[in-house]
Amino acid sequence: MIVTRFAPSPTGLLHLGHAYSALFAWRRARDSGGRFLVRLEDIDRARCREEFAASVIEDLIWLGLDWDGDVRRQSEHFADYRAALDRLAADGMIYPCFCTRADIAGAAAAPHGAAAHLYPGTCRALSACERRVRIAAGEAYALRLDCERALARTGPLQWRDEERGAIAADPRSLGDVVLARKDTPSSYHLAVTVDDAIQGVTLVTRAVDLLEATHIHRLLQALLALPVPRWHHHRLLTDAHGKRFAKRDRALTLRQMRAAGATPEQVRARAGFPGPG
Repeated sequence: MIVTRFAPSPTGLLHLGHAYSALFAWRRARDSGGRFLVRLEDIDRARCREEFAASVIEDLIWLGLDWDGDVRRQSEHFADYRAALDRLAADGMIYPCFCTRADIAGAAAAPHGAAAHLYPGTCRALSACERRVRIAAGEAYALRLDCERALARTGPLQWRDEERGAIAADPRSLGDVVLARKDTPSSYHLAVTVDDAIQGVTLVTRAVDLLEATHIHRLLQALLALPVPRWHHHRLLTDAHGKRFAKRDRALTLRQMRAAGATPEQVRARAGFPGPG
């Protein structure tokens, strides 16, 4: 049975690109007699707001979508991510990194995008003693995945995308990614991987701009002995000028469209999913 999910971050109002992604996952599940889940990826407590979480549910209902089971909120499941981190730590797969964001040249501006320059591994070679001393002194740190050590454990990996076929996993393309920070107990990479396994997701549908992240997710699945789903990285929806819809660009929101008189049928049609189902 196919199990899909729509998992936005409540850091703003949903736009037409979100509607496309939600409708895509919902249609795949419903057409196959499968299950469609909704998850709120609200681990970023500084940017996520309750009014945005409420608006996600309101917009999905207005669009005519239904889902199976309760909405999973990541902020209520930090213990799940802690357990995964503890397992990775026990296996020697993570290390503390004391570099600040300002210390790391070329840090990515987008929350899920690949950095222009990979983390250079500054803290990877620190001795266990130096790490303990710096942590005991109260120095802030993040937990990073040791990509090379992880790959030495797993060997070559691959994953399957419905449009692109079998793809050789290349976690080195993202390097030693952060898996947790003091202010955010789990990263996107770790939380989404753990959540998809816990929720039994069999087909991960998301936009093609997240395709690169899948290399890391496949590695984490192997390290944590988690089930491996299939993926479908769908196209990005763009405006009349060919620019992708994005919150940071203040894209036209579903709420604005509704206030202007648009009907759910019109919005679904504009997103490429005409008809009631």
